[in-house]
Amino acid sequence: MHGLTRSQVARAILDYLYQHPDAQDTLAGIAEWWLADDEVKTRTVTIKEALDELIEQGFVLAQKGQDLQIRYRMNEQRLKDIEALLKQAHDEKG
Repeated sequence: MHGLTRSQVARAILDYLYQHPDAQDTLAGIAEWWLADDEVKTRTVTIKEALDELIEQGFVLAQKGQDLQIRYRMNEQRLKDIEALLKQAHDEKG
């Protein structure tokens, strides 16, 4: 993910959430586990910016746990919008 834009990272996060709709994790967990298949680890700052973008768009929800760690998960109420966005991104790749 080295050199990818915040929007590309955001789509990768949405894709993971779409494939694992019950998933939720911390910023560190997302960087290590959700995006671990990518050749180069994404910088945590870029992931945080992408998560902030997804929260602002209403695709992802953030919730602070009892351990005070913030966990991120898919906003299931936006599932159809997420599907459309991922389909569009896939179609653009060809």
